[in-house]
Amino acid sequence: MQETITTESPIQLTDGAVKQLKRLYSEKEVPEGYGLRIGVKGGGCSGFSYVLGFDEKSEKDVEYEIKGIKVYMEKSHGLYLLGMEVDWLDGLNNRGFVFNNPNAKDTCGCGTSFSA
Repeated sequence: MQETITTESPIQLTDGAVKQLKRLYSEKEVPEGYGLRIGVKGGGCSGFSYVLGFDEKSEKDVEYEIKGIKVYMEKSHGLYLLGMEVDWLDGLNNRGFVFNNPNAKDTCGCGTSFSA
């Protein structure tokens, strides 16, 4: 498999998200060579759901390096995620990763589903 690392990422990670991802990477003892998978899948309240988790790189993926985090994303998902920001909220009412996606026409109340 050809090694391709692209430096211009279609998405951004806030400092808060990076801090939590690094904590999770360490706590969950993610295997060496795994990176953060960001993508979309059909389903959810509004049509698409976000995918966020640690995974191995596949042949369909483009690899990005964002603030020291290896990010894997299928090329075809870039259309839906271009300009998206992944943030971490740690408030009284909300705690977790938040997806701020400028391509989403509608989102649901849970914030993990959208339509494009």
